[in-house]
Amino acid sequence: DQSEPHRTGGRARTAQHRHRQSALTSKMVQAYYMTNVGENDQSEPHRTEPLQEVSVAQLRELGVEYRFIDVDNHVTPLAELCKERNYKNQDEIVVSAETLPDYATKLKMFFKEHLHEDEEIRYVLEGLGYFDVRDKADKWIRIAVTPGDLIILPAGIYHRFTPAASRVKAKRIFKDDPKWTPVYREQ
Repeated sequence: DQSEPHRTGGRARTAQHRHRQSALTSKMVQAYYMTNVGENDQSEPHRTEPLQEVSVAQLRELGVEYRFIDVDNHVTPLAELCKERNYKNQDEIVVSAETLPDYATKLKMFFKEHLHEDEEIRYVLEGLGYFDVRDKADKWIRIAVTPGDLIILPAGIYHRFTPAASRVKAKRIFKDDPKWTPVYREQ
């Protein structure tokens, strides 16, 4: 009977698909409304008391997408994502005092509230950092990103970034030629 191998193959493909999907979603992102940030403490967690968590569904309502892709097995899932979303370029950035000239100035630049005309896509390979985004009521939501976290910020959303570790390594993914042109928010 030739239908048996086909059915078995179909089950195998379904199992592979489920495994791939679980590899993308098995870890939940830590996102929450945050307290005010002082001048010199931007890399602290700034959790509200009591904690006001934000779900992946709430992030999606803002246009923010989150996926987890295992760092040890990220090449194929990342390539599939790039193909699916028509991303053509990528590079790696290491945010640390040893790798970025004028580190203190760069950190201030990353943390100054801004938006981009294109999506901002980051896949974290090492370290811990925070992306802060504004909700529809203009309140800050802090999204902690650790190795394996992929975050896609939509064009036009105000945000900022700060490392919470001495070194953060990430892939930056772009639809076209790499560019990072911030449009800063008027205060």
